[in-house]
Amino acid sequence: MKKFFSVLFLGLSFAGIATGAETVPPEVQMPGTQPLEIGNLESPNKCDNCHGGYNAGVEPAHNWRGSMMAQAGRDPIFWATLAIAEQDFDGAGDLCLRCHSTGGWLAGRSTPTDGSGLASGDSDGVECDYCHKLTDPADGPFDPQGEMNAPFVANDGAQGWYGSGMSSMWGGSDKLGPYDNADARHQFMYSRFHRSPEFCGTCHDVSNPVVGDLAHNNGAMNPDALIVSNGTPGTPVEGKAAFNNPPHAYGVVERTFSEHMSSPLSGIEVDNFEQSDLPEGGAFQAIHEAATAATGSADYSNPTEPRYYTCQTCHMRPLTGTGANKRGVPVRHDLPLHDMTGGNYWMAEAIIWLDERGLLRLGGGLSADQKDAMRDAAIRAREQLQLAATLEVEDPEDGVTLGVEIINHTGHKLITGYPEGRRMWLNVRWFDAAENELEDAEIGRYGDLVVTIDGGPQTVKTLLNPEADHDSGYVFEAHMGITQEWAAQLISVGVAPPGLALSYDRVNGNTAGRSLGDLANQAAGTKWPTFHFAINNTVYSDNRIPPFEMSATVAYERNATPVPNNLYLDTVTGLYLNEREFNLDIPEGAVRADISLLYQPTSWEYIQFLYLANDGSSAFLGNEGRNILDAWLATGMAEPMVMETTTWEHGLVEPPVCETEAPTLLSAVPGNSDVALEWTAVDGADTYTAYYEQSGKSQKIADFVCAEGECLAYSDTGLDHEQEYCYKISATGSCQSRFSNILCATPQPPGQVSTTAGVSSLLTGVLERSGKGKNATETFVEKSAFAAGERVVILVQVTDETGIPVPGATTTLDVTGPETLSTASNASDSDGRAEATWSTQAPNKKGNGGTAPGAYTITISGITSSTHDWDGVQTFATVVIE
Repeated sequence: MKKFFSVLFLGLSFAGIATGAETVPPEVQMPGTQPLEIGNLESPNKCDNCHGGYNAGVEPAHNWRGSMMAQAGRDPIFWATLAIAEQDFDGAGDLCLRCHSTGGWLAGRSTPTDGSGLASGDSDGVECDYCHKLTDPADGPFDPQGEMNAPFVANDGAQGWYGSGMSSMWGGSDKLGPYDNADARHQFMYSRFHRSPEFCGTCHDVSNPVVGDLAHNNGAMNPDALIVSNGTPGTPVEGKAAFNNPPHAYGVVERTFSEHMSSPLSGIEVDNFEQSDLPEGGAFQAIHEAATAATGSADYSNPTEPRYYTCQTCHMRPLTGTGANKRGVPVRHDLPLHDMTGGNYWMAEAIIWLDERGLLRLGGGLSADQKDAMRDAAIRAREQLQLAATLEVEDPEDGVTLGVEIINHTGHKLITGYPEGRRMWLNVRWFDAAENELEDAEIGRYGDLVVTIDGGPQTVKTLLNPEADHDSGYVFEAHMGITQEWAAQLISVGVAPPGLALSYDRVNGNTAGRSLGDLANQAAGTKWPTFHFAINNTVYSDNRIPPFEMSATVAYERNATPVPNNLYLDTVTGLYLNEREFNLDIPEGAVRADISLLYQPTSWEYIQFLYLANDGSSAFLGNEGRNILDAWLATGMAEPMVMETTTWEHGLVEPPVCETEAPTLLSAVPGNSDVALEWTAVDGADTYTAYYEQSGKSQKIADFVCAEGECLAYSDTGLDHEQEYCYKISATGSCQSRFSNILCATPQPPGQVSTTAGVSSLLTGVLERSGKGKNATETFVEKSAFAAGERVVILVQVTDETGIPVPGATTTLDVTGPETLSTASNASDSDGRAEATWSTQAPNKKGNGGTAPGAYTITISGITSSTHDWDGVQTFATVVIE
């Protein structure tokens, strides 16, 4: 039912609150595992012990650390946006924090909801353990089932609810993954869910539960939707929209998962690319080639099953390598590259710039390895964008109009994701016979604009004619907004003041005629675009290009259609077209056109909003608008990149060809911890660049500038034995060439054998004392249940790989459960025995405090020895504190 509320919000106030909510309002709460319901999430640093530091081209750790998922808790755009959300609706920040700091949210540190309760270790965003403990919220078809307690159950009894971070988390110590034959050094459980697109849908459909429950239209695009909601603020969650409807039904923020599920892509086998109608020359073809390179088939090797065009297939391409650095780990040909590459090539430099000035809101003090990982990811993001679309140009038969077509090669809208500030546009520059540019005729012109910042002039770069370009369809973006009816509601109940600025003049920052009150005084049915995502309740416009054969019926149901919804629609088939065609009038005197497709991750208009809309009242977030403005200005203003380009001239249409030829990689010779590379010289080249090959993607190793003579060789050192490393080279002269051929090599030590040590026995108990004085002795008594206040004694037996005791070794142990701690043993004796203790705390006389009761897992997380390496086996024992 829909209910137009008229009562006052209890506990809420006008914009400008100084702190985040201490309790998450029921309007913001959503189903799924709740904070403090699981308590054994581990730091990514612990995962790095095995899954990093051995082969940056394939290992999970380095590639994940460069991703925006790993940087989600540091992302300054996130913090600046959170500041405005908290001003607009007290407690809205919890919606953001549950995906941008998964560990912090699950550990109960998302209150206050402005993020001020997060710990420094919560900055790693979407952590390893979050994904590897994620389960399907549905009652099947995937096992195992996570921790969800009524009323926080994210399904309707049949269908799972995927979106908005409504995660169903596994509460045990197991790591969940897609292989059924993993011989992990930790507890492990096979999960089919990890290869499904629904897995990614957990976070990549985002709905606003506030407008979903309270707004007159429930924040839905579909006016025919029958949404069950309460509409009255402060009422129990059981009646709220988020607890009675799938998340795609209400409160549209972003719909990447729904866009994908509205197309048939997740049912098309990658092996069948050549037999399908998928467009050639972009991401679909590149994925097919990468996935079939090793074995001739794109199908998964373990367990054997078809590979489809899912989220994982594109954003975690299969490559050949090992997933860990331990002896005996199998080489897999379907190892997922943990890069999760999207399109944000700019954010790495913004984060690094802020970190170097001590201005990151969370997670400062980045290491050199973290910075390198982020810069590596920026290269992959550019490669991803260059595969996302193709341009086709048709030579004009009439000599008057030029046909241009943009084709979407992604599994979702082009562009997709959080819509604010992201845009793609067609740029066409016309030239006459004398090579003079006809500047007044340029389409999608980007350049200098003098604006006012802090009362003074400042030159920024932006689209110079955005209204005309947008009206002509040359700019592809989505704009969210607020309806007149919702504006009147917000004012009547005191959530927002009439003077709240909805937008700013992009030159002088003027807000005259742009307030919430101005909108409320318009005619019913009016809607205005705004960047106030926490209170937006409508999609003002959306002309982004749909994915392949997107169904109008399914997209309508999932609130993922273009706006207007007949844009791109083929009325005969009921499917949306995945291309946009233009007939461009050729200006008088033009004989040539340079045609490009450009993408920009963050616009001046959004940066300006984040700066001006932050009223500075929050002690924790008041500077975030200033910080993101300064970072944007200092790091190139998120300079747009060319996704695709071509040229039309006198009846000839051809893409520009780089005249610098690609070098040939002659050899990759393995040595002891190194690989020696040699390649051919290229005429006109003054720089060569070596890369690791990553299943069609690239990770830069080094540049070689030839100041004098030739630089045609390089030794890649510090490599792990028995790891395969694959290489390719490019040359740069007047432009950067294509990549060379690929060669791989595996360093081998000359007759060396690694000596490892592990814990062959892990026992828990107490020391019982008998006798007195000099005759007193202590005897270890094994037990696994302890009273709070008892001293838990942990005995470990350290042996080498042949079972011989190892003396002088210390072990590191992690205790996880209702509470967590780390401890270390003393040095092992001549028999390899070592001892560690855990002194639990008893509650006080009133029964308060003390070590929390419950089940705890004690896990070996490392061995330090001057003679042996740890074998990586995480031996564990379980105890109960009563």
